Amino acid sequence: MSNARKLADNLPTDGQLSGRNVVINGNFDVSQRGTSFTNIGSGGGGTSGYDDTWTMDRFLISQGQSAGRCSVEQSTDRPSGFSKSLKISTTTADTSIAAAEYHRLQTKFEGRDLKRFCKGNSDAKEWTLSFYCKANANATYVVELYDTDNSRSVSKTFSVTTNWTRVIVTFPADTTSGTGFNNDSNLSLELNWWMHAGSTYSGGTLQTTWGSLVQANRAVSTSSIFDSTSRTFFITGVQLEVGSQASPFEHEPFGVTYSKCCRYYWDMSFPSSGKTSWLFPINTNNSNGYRRATIHTPINMRAVPTYTASLVHSGGTSGVDGGVWAGPNTAGLYVNSINSESDYAYCNSLKADAEL
Repeated sequence: MSNARKLADNLPTDGQLSGRNVVINGNFDVSQRGTSFTNIGSGGGGTSGYDDTWTMDRFLISQGQSAGRCSVEQSTDRPSGFSKSLKISTTTADTSIAAAEYHRLQTKFEGRDLKRFCKGNSDAKEWTLSFYCKANANATYVVELYDTDNSRSVSKTFSVTTNWTRVIVTFPADTTSGTGFNNDSNLSLELNWWMHAGSTYSGGTLQTTWGSLVQANRAVSTSSIFDSTSRTFFITGVQLEVGSQASPFEHEPFGVTYSKCCRYYWDMSFPSSGKTSWLFPINTNNSNGYRRATIHTPINMRAVPTYTASLVHSGGTSGVDGGVWAGPNTAGLYVNSINSESDYAYCNSLKADAEL
């Protein structure tokens, strides 16, 4: 085969060559919240509740009703060409599956980032999803596109083995008039990997073409990752692009991916030493002992985020009289009752959350 032919076979069939992957952090290099997450599923209050747990940036575990529990870690077990993967490990099995149970890995998209698919038009494009995965044993899972703007979905099954393999799934175009995505910064699409589902989500016929959402048709024939505590699932190289052909995973500089992630979540931790160096400096002190500091996020966030700050007084007391006010790219921190140069407060944690 000629080099020209090889090159042509690796090019996408539609859309731009650069920036073609709409998935952010599909190689799981960025993980601001930590590298290990345990007891996932317990936050919803046991078998009666629901629990969404963000893990590596832009990816979460969404779970409902199940007594199964898992851990997630940023793993170095990966195929050639990658440095990280996301690993799910079952820690508590659940072999008695009630109707409303589910467990899925998920990432979400803004409508304005999906215009290239021309959804809802006569020239709508196909969607090709590709990713690398492996598990401790063979299994069949379901991957789904869920249009939250129009309550429409399409699903396909895929197989996972004990070796790293690349899965390629092509979803059809949706030419149904009036089903385009909203052109805004709100949630328009979910990409879901279903790995445990009760009859509420698996009791019908798998929806393999775009259609109105029917819960029972979303995850038909999926295996259960909770069928034993030996179960694992690894994934990396996630790419969603326009057209019917998967192109090689689009590696981008780490700083580019990090910046994209910071649009949704930003975590800045401060050292406990040198805590008077710049935060709450003396020259902002006034007669009421009020000090403030302004911090800018690396990028304008998707929306005005929810800021969480940990403020500590010089005496080691947390819960300082103060707080945070918010803007789309600015956090204003303030503390009260700072009465002398030897009396100060510092911030050892600041997090900004604007996730979809």
